[in-house]
Amino acid sequence: MFVRAYLRASTTEQDASRAKAQLEAFASERGLTIAAYYLENESGSTLARPELFRLLGDARPGDVLLVEQVDRLSRLTAGDWSKLKIEISARRIRVVALDLPTSWIMATTDADDFTSRMFEAVNGMMLDVLAAVSRKDFEDRRRRQAQGQEKAKAAGLYKGRPTDIKRHAVIADMLTRGMSWNAVMTASGCSRTTVATIAKSLKAAS
Repeated sequence: MFVRAYLRASTTEQDASRAKAQLEAFASERGLTIAAYYLENESGSTLARPELFRLLGDARPGDVLLVEQVDRLSRLTAGDWSKLKIEISARRIRVVALDLPTSWIMATTDADDFTSRMFEAVNGMMLDVLAAVSRKDFEDRRRRQAQGQEKAKAAGLYKGRPTDIKRHAVIADMLTRGMSWNAVMTASGCSRTTVATIAKSLKAAS
């Protein structure tokens, strides 16, 4: 059984590998070895996550996709979550999350067929519930953030997040020299969203 660990953080300022030790401890307790790690700094609210889809592309039937929490995998809308589930199901990958105990049996190979199928059904329902809760939490925080910004603007206090001009210039130079987005992301440690924004600015200026 191959265990593939997926670690995600929303921004480049956050450490995507933060939960690595917890995942390793979980696997070790069950006599498993994590064969590969997939780390990225992208929002869980978007399907545009290269490392997640690289994991799905590498995985084989029966492999385990291990995450710390369901929200590391999805803060997606219902429609996008459905698309991701179809991809996971088509590849016959088992999703195991540390915050979802019903999924833990999926990390074992000694369960009989009936038990495995029963837990797959229960696990699927619980994944849906936690994915919906994660999305609601995301939307609630975005709404509170927007309300806070509006109040700050009204009081003349909000200026927005400062742009790292030097870093953006370096990324723009790499793009101009023909480096791929993935290469730029690896070299600069920036998110795909940042590269897309700078690439759009370069195109508009050309």
